[in-house]
Amino acid sequence: MAEKDKKLRFGVVGAGKLGGFHTRTLSTMPEVELVGVSDPNLLRAQVLAWRHNCVAYKTVEELLSQVDALVIAAPTEYHAELGIKALSAGVHVLMEKPITNSEEGARKLLELSEKNKVVLQVGHSERFNAAVVETLKHVKNPRYVTIERLGPYDPRVAATGVTLDLMIHDLDIILLMIDSEIESFEAIGASMLSQHEDISNVRIKFKSGCVADITASRATMEASRRMRIYQQDAYISVDYVSSRLKIYTKKTPVVNSLKDIEITYPKFAPKQPIKEEIAHFIDCIRTAKTPTPSGEKGLKALRLALSITERMRRYEVSGSKTEQSSESLSGQLADIGKATKMLVEEGLKNAGIDKH
Repeated sequence: MAEKDKKLRFGVVGAGKLGGFHTRTLSTMPEVELVGVSDPNLLRAQVLAWRHNCVAYKTVEELLSQVDALVIAAPTEYHAELGIKALSAGVHVLMEKPITNSEEGARKLLELSEKNKVVLQVGHSERFNAAVVETLKHVKNPRYVTIERLGPYDPRVAATGVTLDLMIHDLDIILLMIDSEIESFEAIGASMLSQHEDISNVRIKFKSGCVADITASRATMEASRRMRIYQQDAYISVDYVSSRLKIYTKKTPVVNSLKDIEITYPKFAPKQPIKEEIAHFIDCIRTAKTPTPSGEKGLKALRLALSITERMRRYEVSGSKTEQSSESLSGQLADIGKATKMLVEEGLKNAGIDKH
């Protein structure tokens, strides 16, 4: 059997929700030999291993000697430690986002990847969402972008703020989409259900003139993941959840009625983002290519997310920690806009917290 045709031996670190997704996906891929799952909770790892016909390991060290590549889907605070062990052992790594929780840790992973000639890919899976892939084909010099990623609270990620947990997906996409340096940004957050921000909003101004408003919330009962892009001759609307894309294009320079606007619905085949990102990871291992969501891109998104988190501490609205008047709350939110104010008030209501 030719070297390129050999199955790659894979392991997964983390038997939680994301680790389960990766394990299940890997078990269905013919080019992969799924060796095992590692988790400090051996029983949880064993249950996942039984389901997908592989071996459970209590420590990552036991698994490393058996694999060529590793998916790390452990809690963010362990990413650097686990990544260092794997890369030092010459094992290729697909690291779930964010790459780490610190720039120092991320830079160490990049150094080891380069030193040991192994692939380091960051799990920014939205890059492989078929709706996003198709959308990017139609983007040309955007002037204004809005992105919202809203959903209910999940206690399993309480140790990480919503900016690093969810918004980082959209920060990665916006940095990919807009080829310009950031000029400035404003940020605000609210910590209501955990010790970290559960609602986050940022307005980013780019040197090209483009402005992006991004909101992430895990204090909203109904899930919503949408992006709207406004450019000179078109308006693009994409729904990540339904994988639906609509493009409104001007037929004439001056719009006198709706007849002067053409609405199109680009067609594309639905795909599983996690499966697509793993397939890309495998291709990069076999061909020695740099991944699209590389360690460098992961560090860039992390750096922006950490800056946003630091900035929003100046304006944090914490309904669960301090009493604030509605006038004070409105004053802090006014500069960010009505949308964020509504999200904060809804989050407070859902959490059973009286904002007055």
